[in-house]
Amino acid sequence: MDQINLAATSPVARTPSGDLRGRREGSANVFRGVPYAAAPVGEQRWRAPQSFPAWDGVREAADFGPSAPQAGPADVADIVSIGGAPEPTGEDCLTLNVWAPAEAAAPAPVMVWLHGGSNRMGAGSLPFYDGAAFARDGVVLVSVNYRLGQLGFFAHPALTAEAAPDEPLGNQALLDQVAALEWVRDHISAFGGDPANVTLFGESAGGLDILALMTAKRARGLFHKAVVQSGGGWLPATPLKTAHERGAAAATALGLTHPDADALRALAPEHLTAIEGAFGPVIDGRLLDRDPISAFARGDFADVPLMIGVNSGEDSLLNYGGGLKRFGQLIKPNAALARLYPQANGDDEELVRLGFRDFAFAAPARWVASRPRKSKAWLYAFDYVEEARRETMPRANHAAEIFHVFETLDQRPDGAPPATEVDRAISAAMHARWVAFAQMGVPGADWPAYVPADDAWMVFNDTPGGEVRRGWWKAALDHHGRKGKLLILLLRARDRLRTLFSSRLRK
Repeated sequence: MDQINLAATSPVARTPSGDLRGRREGSANVFRGVPYAAAPVGEQRWRAPQSFPAWDGVREAADFGPSAPQAGPADVADIVSIGGAPEPTGEDCLTLNVWAPAEAAAPAPVMVWLHGGSNRMGAGSLPFYDGAAFARDGVVLVSVNYRLGQLGFFAHPALTAEAAPDEPLGNQALLDQVAALEWVRDHISAFGGDPANVTLFGESAGGLDILALMTAKRARGLFHKAVVQSGGGWLPATPLKTAHERGAAAATALGLTHPDADALRALAPEHLTAIEGAFGPVIDGRLLDRDPISAFARGDFADVPLMIGVNSGEDSLLNYGGGLKRFGQLIKPNAALARLYPQANGDDEELVRLGFRDFAFAAPARWVASRPRKSKAWLYAFDYVEEARRETMPRANHAAEIFHVFETLDQRPDGAPPATEVDRAISAAMHARWVAFAQMGVPGADWPAYVPADDAWMVFNDTPGGEVRRGWWKAALDHHGRKGKLLILLLRARDRLRTLFSSRLRK
C-alpha cells in the first residue's frame, strides 16, 4: 500500500504510467476513466490497442470515460432499459474504472468485469456495475470498456491485406480485453491489488468473450480464475472468410463497394453502429486458431478454477429483435419437446422459450463445467425473482443475477419496484459467494465442484446462499446435450479442414 497516498477525499495512486487522483467514496477509493490503451482512432481504428503514453503530474480520475459507440436492436427505442449505455459515446473509449478497498492491510484479490450487451452495447460505467460492495468486502473491482459492434468485431479484405503476418484480425474487442488485463498485471498493485490473484468475470457477451479468452494463448497467465454468467458455450465463432463477407457487406451498405483501408477508416462511427450484425469472436488463425468450442472439446483451454451458470429465464432475450420468431423456426414444438417440459402445458411459445434457455445456455454451461481439468469448476442456476416482480415475471430474466452479484438492486434500469429485505438478504449471500471465489478460489465449502456423475448445481432461489440440487433440468439437458455433441463434432471437423488447408498453403 506504499504506492497509494490515502488522502481523506482524494487518494492518489502512483502507477507506472503516472499519478492518478481518484475519490474516496465510503469504504472505497474510486478511480474512473483510467486509460489502459491509446485511443483506437484514425489510423489505429481496427488495429490492436497500443500503449497509452505515460504522463507527468497528476491525472484526474474522477469521471467515467466515454462509452464505446453503440446501438441496440432496431425494435428497442431505449437501449438503456436493456443494458445499453447513454451518451456520451466515442471511439476514444479504452478506459477502465477501479474500486479499491480504502483500508486494505495486504494485497487484495482483484476482479475484472466484462459487461454484456451482445458485444454491441453496454459499458463498464453503468450504475449497476458499481464496485462499492466488492471494495467494502476487500476486493479490488475493475470494470472495462472495450470496442463494440462493427468497431469491435470487424474484418475486411482491405484491412487483412495491410495487416502484418501475425497481426490478429477481426477480434478488436478481445484484444482490448487482453490489453486491459495486461494493464491490471502491470498497474493494479498501485491500487492495493494483487496481480497474482485476478478473477476475470463477465455476463452474456462478456461471458462468451471469457470463454474465447480461455482458449487464446495470448491471454494465458493474465487471469487466475474465471466466472462465466449466462455466457452459454455453444455459440460458434465466425470463420475469417465469413467475417470478411460480413465486413464487405457492411461497407457496401455504406456505399463502399471496393474500399481500401483508408476509405473504411474514414467512415463516421455512427454510420458503422447503424449496421446490424452478429458480433463475437472470429477464428483468424492468429488470436484464435480454432473455434473455442472445439478447443474446449480437445482440452486446449486455460485450466483455471471456473464458476459458470445460467438463469432460469434466459428466454427473456427472445423478446427483442424478433428472437422468438427466429428461434421458433429452429426449435419446432412437438410431442417430444412437450414431454421434456410438462410445465409448459403444451404451450408452443413456452416450449420454444424453455428449449432456447436449455440449448443456448444451460446445456452448454454444464458441458463446459464437465470438461476434464486439473482445476475445479462449479455450476449454478439463478432462479430467484424479487418479491415485487413475481406476478409479472415467471422466471429470473437474462442478466437478473447481476444486481445480486454486485448488490446493486437499487440501480436497475427498468423501473423495478423497490427491493425488499428478503431480496437484499438473497443478494448479500450471493455476492458473498463471488467474493469467496475471488479470495480463495472456492465459492463455499457447501458448494460441491461439478462432476458429471454427481451433476450437482448450486441453485440460487429463496434460500439465502442457494441450495445444492442434483440432476437439475437433467432430462432436458441430456436431450439438448445429444444435439450439442453433433454441433461440436461438426465444428471440430471444420477446424481440422481449416488447419489442413492452411498448412498446405504454407508449403
